[in-house]
Order: sequence, then structure tokens, then C-alpha cells
Amino acid sequence: MWRGEANHAIAGVEVDRGLMRVGQIGTILDLTNPRRSGGQVVVKPKTNARTDDDPRMDALALDASAPTPLYLQLAAKLTDAIRGGQWKAGEALPAERQLCERLQISRVTLRQAVDVLVEQGLVSRRQGAGTFVTTQIQHQLSGLTSFSETLRIKGYEPGTRWLERRLRPAHGEEILRLGLSPDAAVASLTRLRSADDRVMAYEHAVLPQRIVADPQQIGDSLYSYLDAQGTPVVRALQYFRAINLPARLAEHLRMKTGEAILHVVRVGYARDGSAIELTDTYCHNDFYDFVAELRR
Repeated sequence: MWRGEANHAIAGVEVDRGLMRVGQIGTILDLTNPRRSGGQVVVKPKTNARTDDDPRMDALALDASAPTPLYLQLAAKLTDAIRGGQWKAGEALPAERQLCERLQISRVTLRQAVDVLVEQGLVSRRQGAGTFVTTQIQHQLSGLTSFSETLRIKGYEPGTRWLERRLRPAHGEEILRLGLSPDAAVASLTRLRSADDRVMAYEHAVLPQRIVADPQQIGDSLYSYLDAQGTPVVRALQYFRAINLPARLAEHLRMKTGEAILHVVRVGYARDGSAIELTDTYCHNDFYDFVAELRR
């Protein structure tokens, strides 16, 4: 006498091809053939399948007995996970419901934690879509890493397109910054740097010929080459300033002349204290977020 082929939900009761699941009671009623149980409605227990099998969630476990508020604990753990590349740029964090159920916290606590990450620029909320890791690359100003190393840490695939690799006479500022003689030669290296095939920076580096005798031997990472040659950069000074994009670089960076851009000048030093690298980098502002830790 009971029959049904509906597939919709009414007042918490889901009817699906003759099987009725009643709210959270955990029962399934076979409505298509009650005779299967001697005329009685068959009641079957409902099993709870896990909805969060992401192993990255294990690192987010919280300690309710700790004096630190739960939202700050979660903010710290999410920050470490994102900076460690567990969630990559552009990737969505788990859904609110999933995080709350797994971590046994309220939505208020979760949203407070996410607010902290939003303020740090690590994530952004997209209405109706969720919370996503930002595409900015965060540089710790106290650390010395190459462009390629920084990208890989953040989950990007670095790329290089060479525009120039040659030896030539040193110019005025290069002679001054690198402490060269007026007749010295340098390796001149110009390239476009990309992350996941998107151009992020125009980079021009100059090194003494005694450090780079054959520029054609340099691959995607200059610092890896220098390490292999036994002449690593162990210390660097960097200078930052916002400028308007010069016309000569607009096409390379796929931007308009005059747009705001970040200009970074780096002077790198060898173990003996001599300057061996002078690099000018013109960066897309929306990809870089520089962070400095200050102590007193």
C-alpha cells in the first residue's frame, strides 16, 4: 500500500526512490515493499560516514585545557600549515561545518581564527565560495632565500624565461656597488620570473666575471648555481621602493606604463664579505607581502 518514487525533502524527511530517511533519527524505512518484513515496516540503523578524511586536518588539533584561547590556537596552526605549503595559494580551506565538527569548536571560534588570518593577508573570504589562501608570496625580511626557493615553499612551480645571459664590461653603479676595477667584466643576467606560468617579476642581475665565468651554465636558480660553485651568497642587503612602471618593462610584465610596482635592489655578499651580486627586481605588487619581525 506504500509506494513512492519521489526524490525530495519535506520537513526534514528525505524521500529517495521509495526509501525514507527520517531527519537525524537514523532510520531508513522501506516504503516500496512492506511485505519484506511480514507486513512490518523495516527499520535499519543508519551509519555515520566520515565527511573529513583530509590528513592535513590532523595538524589542526586543539588543546581545550591550554590557557591560550581556542581561536588563537587554531589561527596559529592554520598559519603554520599555510606557510608550510599544506594549503597552497588559491586553494580553499575546508568548509566551516567540516572544521567545526572535526575540531569540536563553534562557528564563532572558527570565524575569529579566520579573522586573524584575513588580517595577516594569508586568506581571503569569497562570498558563497568559501575561504581561500591568498596568492601573495610572503617574504620574511630576516631570511635569505632565492626566488625559486621562496616559490616552492609556498607551493608554486617557479619558472624562468631568459632574456639575456652574457659577459660585458661593468657600468658605473655596478663598479661602485660590487667594488670592481674600472675595466672589470661582469656576467649580465636578465630574465622573467614566473609562478605557475604567470609572470611575476622582471629581474636583472650582475655578478663579477670571476664568480660567473660562463653565464650560459646557469639554470633556473642562480643561487643553486652559486652554491654548486662553492661561492654562495650568505648575506644580503635589500632596498625596497614603490615606483611607476617604466615603459620598457610594461610589455614584459603585461602591465600598463605608469602602474604602481615594487622595485627591489639586492646586494649579495660572499663569506669573505665581498659583494658578488647586484640584482634589480621589478615585482607585481599583488604577489608580494613582505614581513619583518621586530624585537626589543
